Amino acid sequence: MNCRLISVLNVCSLILLMMISDFVWSQNQVDALPQLEVSGVRETGSISSNKILAGDELQNKLSGTLGATLANELGVAATGYGAGASRPVIRGLEGARVQILQNGLSAGDVSSISADHAVATPMQNTHQIEILRGASALLYGSSSSGGLVNVVNDRIVTSMPDSISGAVNTSYETVNQGKTANIELDAPAGPLALHVDSTISNSNNYRIPGFAEQNGSNANWSINPGQPVNIPYSGKLPFSYSNQNNLGVGASYLHSDGYTGVSLERMNHNYGIPTAEGGFIQQSQNRYDFAHQTNEPFSGFSYIKVSAANTNYQHTEFSSNGIASTQWNNIATEGRIELAHKEILGNKGTFGLQAVGSSLNATDLSTNNYAIVPQTKSNSTAIFWVEEGRYGALRTSLGARYSNASQNPNSGTQFPSAGSQDFVPTSYNPPTLQNRQFNLMSYSLGGLMDLVRGYGIGLSYTVSQRAPTAQELYSYGPHDSTATFDIGNSSLSTETSHNVEINFQKTLGLIRGKASLYQNQFSNYIYGFYTGSYSQTNNNFSVVQATQANAYIRGAEAELGYNWNEVGFGGRLFGGVSQGSFNAGGNLPLQPAPRLGFELAHQRNGWLTSASYTYSYQQNRLASWEIGPTPSYNLLNANLSYTERIGKINWTGYMALKNLLNEDIRYATSPMAVRLYAPQPGRSLIVGVRAAF
Repeated sequence: MNCRLISVLNVCSLILLMMISDFVWSQNQVDALPQLEVSGVRETGSISSNKILAGDELQNKLSGTLGATLANELGVAATGYGAGASRPVIRGLEGARVQILQNGLSAGDVSSISADHAVATPMQNTHQIEILRGASALLYGSSSSGGLVNVVNDRIVTSMPDSISGAVNTSYETVNQGKTANIELDAPAGPLALHVDSTISNSNNYRIPGFAEQNGSNANWSINPGQPVNIPYSGKLPFSYSNQNNLGVGASYLHSDGYTGVSLERMNHNYGIPTAEGGFIQQSQNRYDFAHQTNEPFSGFSYIKVSAANTNYQHTEFSSNGIASTQWNNIATEGRIELAHKEILGNKGTFGLQAVGSSLNATDLSTNNYAIVPQTKSNSTAIFWVEEGRYGALRTSLGARYSNASQNPNSGTQFPSAGSQDFVPTSYNPPTLQNRQFNLMSYSLGGLMDLVRGYGIGLSYTVSQRAPTAQELYSYGPHDSTATFDIGNSSLSTETSHNVEINFQKTLGLIRGKASLYQNQFSNYIYGFYTGSYSQTNNNFSVVQATQANAYIRGAEAELGYNWNEVGFGGRLFGGVSQGSFNAGGNLPLQPAPRLGFELAHQRNGWLTSASYTYSYQQNRLASWEIGPTPSYNLLNANLSYTERIGKINWTGYMALKNLLNEDIRYATSPMAVRLYAPQPGRSLIVGVRAAF
């Protein structure tokens, strides 16, 4: 184990020892101290390291993309394609292994296919973001071996507002001349609760420290065979802009035992792709949601809930000179019913049914033929059951989910011949267009033992099965944003992960914290293997074929907080490391670098000041085909805000300084085509005003 991993593990061990020392002290003193009941404080703890962002904490971290918002959470990294597309990476896993939901139902986009595809869930009017693992994630899906992220915007209002309420926010950012304005309103209208929200966000190409190319303007990277590519940009990074607008409306009929509601969202997003070739994407989506809940529907049950969503997603990819090249469409419909029972022998639980159907279509606009992946219809049905129990000092969780999933490609698709692609030195034929069906069984069990009040030790075990996606099975074509020629494998089998996690946590008092160790063992891990061949017809793009191998990810993460998120002075120390490897040897691709950091904050009389520092180590544990290493960096941020109530309005003025050290920041989780040519933004100041009423 190298020095950087030892240092991260040392910090995690130090945090654990500090919590254990405090635990020993508390255990020795428990009889000597007076027992106090504090109103508003309740014992908390998570068996599976779940995380919920809400309130001021969410507002201070909210960014233009989901990945950027969560990038510094414990165990979470992010991909980075300019300012427009960034997706969370959880414990070294990304793409289809991290499901993205909106209000408990699929986001309906194609962001899991490629890191340049943005998540079609606007951030600015988000009320809560949930990071779920273990049994709680099985309520929503079985493919979440990394975890599941649920974005909650409350468009379907579930409790009647007393009067018109809402929030208005406007801000400006210097690094990209970014201007953002958003508004949301809730209002009563007889038995109805109405909601409307809207956001407009426009940012230009952002400034970067130094040169766009990693290691300077003359690095001349060759990520594919052929002539090295030189991109000597400095100042502003071309095709790093992002312009977005969205409108959401909702109406709920509220009654004494529940609610029935509908909502509509229209989203438009135009953003750049800052690769060596450059380009941009125009994205749009219409989304319709329905939710109905009846409380106390019959004896022994607390509620029954029915929800459904239909999304019509589209994006068009353009070359750097504005020529439309590829259009992606995904139409998805999802419905679910869940029934929660009251406590029985110390257990409360939820069980239900879920069905999802989608049609994915990618079209080459120059030929009107398929692009990359043929039209494919995907269907899945599932039953799920999750129980949580309390037996004295022991809390338990148990979950199971069975799914039947199918992938049905258009068998009439005409693939180009292998000979026409001029593969060198080895030729690769297209995959077979055969229907595939998978039976998936996932389950989780865990327990958290309260050692003394406020201290717990937890153990969880989760088996998660994932069916191959359409692109993993049937792809055959060039992908400009990753500079690869992708080839699917229609013989892929089910991917299975076995995750074991042990954690120690302290949930009461001025000092709180948690530390976790985990191992995720994969059977038939699906990944894109760089074959060593390339296609001369397609700009010498490297041939990447979907394949499977046994693999594992091991990691540790810990955080320790003093009076965090409370009035007065607070501090937080955190660190995390994960290593992904194939059982046969070699490293998994796109793995996040280890990180250490701390935060300081002071909150009093409406003032909130904070500063955070993160050191990300160099990532040199790369897959055999990856170019690197990814350089280390120091990230220093600071925030200042003041809130005062004037009349019925809470006014907040705020400013945020990002990347104060103007560091060259590149994510090891981003594909080489963007990481080597596009750093994250340089030093920036954000100023804004927010009003809540």
